[in-house]
Amino acid sequence: MGCAPSGPVGAGWGFCRSRGDCSKWGDLSFQENSCFAGCWCLPGILPLRGVLCQRVLGQTLFERLMKMTFYGQFVAGEDQEAIKPLLRRNQAFGVGAVLDYSVEEDLGDGRSRTSAAEKEMGGAEKREERFRAHQGFGDHRGGVTGAHTYFYADEAKCDQHMETFLHCIDASSGSSDDGFSAIKLTALARPQFLVRFSEVLMKWRRFFHQMATEQGQAGRAVLDTKLELEKLQEALANLGIASKAESQQWFTGEKLGTSSTVDLLDWNSLFDSRTKLSKPLLIPNRKTGQLEPLLSRFSEEEELQMKRVLQRMDVLAKRAMEKGVRLMVDAEQSYFQPAISHLTVETQRRFNKSRPIIYNTYQCYLKEAYDNVTGDVELSRREGWHFGTKLVRGAYMEQERERAAQMGYEDPINPTYEKTNEMYHRCLDYVLEEIKRSRKASVMVASHNEDTVKFTLRRMMELGIHPSDKKVCFGQLLGMCDQITFPLGQAGFPVYKYVPYGPVKEVLPYLSRRAQENRGFMQRANRERDLLWKEVKRRVLTGNLFSR
Repeated sequence: MGCAPSGPVGAGWGFCRSRGDCSKWGDLSFQENSCFAGCWCLPGILPLRGVLCQRVLGQTLFERLMKMTFYGQFVAGEDQEAIKPLLRRNQAFGVGAVLDYSVEEDLGDGRSRTSAAEKEMGGAEKREERFRAHQGFGDHRGGVTGAHTYFYADEAKCDQHMETFLHCIDASSGSSDDGFSAIKLTALARPQFLVRFSEVLMKWRRFFHQMATEQGQAGRAVLDTKLELEKLQEALANLGIASKAESQQWFTGEKLGTSSTVDLLDWNSLFDSRTKLSKPLLIPNRKTGQLEPLLSRFSEEEELQMKRVLQRMDVLAKRAMEKGVRLMVDAEQSYFQPAISHLTVETQRRFNKSRPIIYNTYQCYLKEAYDNVTGDVELSRREGWHFGTKLVRGAYMEQERERAAQMGYEDPINPTYEKTNEMYHRCLDYVLEEIKRSRKASVMVASHNEDTVKFTLRRMMELGIHPSDKKVCFGQLLGMCDQITFPLGQAGFPVYKYVPYGPVKEVLPYLSRRAQENRGFMQRANRERDLLWKEVKRRVLTGNLFSR
């Protein structure tokens, strides 16, 4: 199981024992005598692909073996009652929980089924490459490690997933103070709709940048790019998109008439208004130069799907608010993500008015991560709501790169791990500065990277952000990097384990991806193994082998 540290509290960890009151947070060490009581995942024991192993061993023996090894390492238990001992033990060491009911269907490769459904969108040859139907997109789990995935059957299935999330919120409310519950929007909406909506959002954003280029503002940072309103209206009229009188009405209606410039946030609010008008909004195709309707094939059914997913998120957010639980919306593939982020921000605008209930997730291996973070922070400033975020490096790199290569569009991922680290620290530093400035932002540093954690501690100290402010928290996966998690918890920092749970048989898809992920992780596990061995030797030499 995910394990708590053994030994006297504070012994040998190298952290401040004053529960966060020390001025030397940057000295917190993750290197000495880290030890945890519980099983370690043996490198040679990986979950076989379910069926064969169960046939050989039988269901009872198979489940017992899994609980003793891989399942026991990475999954907390089968149900809400079974996970309570682990949650209580972790809580005793200052470690909270992000609960995720990790049951999912294993549909094999699923390609023909889903790609056929995607083709219902129609006109695939006219679509932008990143949002076209593709035979390899059938199973959006393919090549993915460490991420929970769902498949769309019908709207009733989405409602069933919503009920599961509601139960998870209820479980989170009794598991830890200020706990989290994780959700994925591909469980609450048809993935094809999310792809379609993402395409529309990206077309609208690219149109803004096209207008900026024509005004000589190419290459500027997103929030520094401001279109001159008069020139913009002339361009819209020359393109045949809207007369000056029509565009003036747009901007006045959006309360933009008092300014002589329009930035991307103003532009996005204009899109929200225009999508409700009956007249189709035409924008130029950047390849053909011809005007095309922005919302072509965006049907009444898709508008209903938009309402349904917002209603489901509304139900979940209200339950989370009632239970004192924060709702964490996980990031997914880049061709879903614009829609997911948009829908999450819409929910944040409604529910994060007094405190951060809804947390968005930003994947820092994406080239556009910094622009996405800074844009949403600025929107929260203007509208006065609390910005809540989880920063991750990302879980879909292999799949994203393969898809981009096969379909001929630009790879959305940063070219190197070092560039991703730079992006992560840049985004993190921006949010930390915002916390210092307004105290209306919160961040979860979801990282297994010790350098990132130390960077955060140092910047918190420099900016005067105290652990007791609870504006910065940390997160790691259950069963991984305990030598980071527990020293943070014992030093008084808000820290959480991402805690999957569910029946053995039904979490096998999750465990299979964890096994794939651990092919690389186990190469890095030597550090933790060495720490364990060092602690064992220390206890033997001091005669305290079985102390707790």
